[in-house]
Amino acid sequence: MKPRPSFPANLNDSGAKPKPGLGRSVLQPAKGSPSHTTPTLRTPPVSMGLGLDSSAVRAQMVAKLATQGVQDALVLQAMGRVERHRFVESALAGQAYEDTSLPIGFEQTISKPNVVARMIELLRQDAQGKLGRILEIGTGCGYQAAVLSHVATEVYSIERLRGLHEKAKKNLLPFRLPNVHLIFGDGMLGFPKGAPYAGIISAAGGDNVPQAWLDQLATGGRLVAPTVTSTGHQALVVIHKTSQGFDRQVLEAVHFVPLKSGIA
Repeated sequence: MKPRPSFPANLNDSGAKPKPGLGRSVLQPAKGSPSHTTPTLRTPPVSMGLGLDSSAVRAQMVAKLATQGVQDALVLQAMGRVERHRFVESALAGQAYEDTSLPIGFEQTISKPNVVARMIELLRQDAQGKLGRILEIGTGCGYQAAVLSHVATEVYSIERLRGLHEKAKKNLLPFRLPNVHLIFGDGMLGFPKGAPYAGIISAAGGDNVPQAWLDQLATGGRLVAPTVTSTGHQALVVIHKTSQGFDRQVLEAVHFVPLKSGIA
């Protein structure tokens, strides 16, 4: 896989020059903090009036994911590290660790924890250790990008809605994830400057998988996306790119927001 390209989007809107050696596009760690790709996330109590510590609630969520069939230890560990309540509205914090999707504004939702874990596990199928460079289509509120940051060396996440792109920047900045890059743009076009990708994952479903995604997937890489099948319903589709072509699996039914082109 070729070296990381120069990245155009700068999450520091202050106009300050980036620090040498850290790149222009990353969510920079605080001064004096380590710059490794899997920082320890803080786990303060959740402000939901329930007297529950978020680390304990996350542990319960992870245990439930395991009973639901998620087996990838790295995925379960990542799900346990990311504080989902920080990515939803404060009024919904009490539901943050339930296995349910929640509204995040702009007629979009944050996916259920089980769906996030399932899709990332499919993306990592047969992987030894962390994945390489990943492209996420549909940043949303930034939650899945945060989870991906713990299972991949680098995450490029593209969002077509300006409001959600800005919300994701705000949500992710406190986590100091130096391997997450946020892009405002048309996800149907992918992000060719970062290609090839070891994995591509989509949080929106269309009638077909865009050719641009297939072109930007590295040989040996996997693509996981909801796609409308011949029955007219969405299902998870996994595409494995080999030297001979593409292997395609159609799995369980899902329900995601529709895949759209352009920016808004």
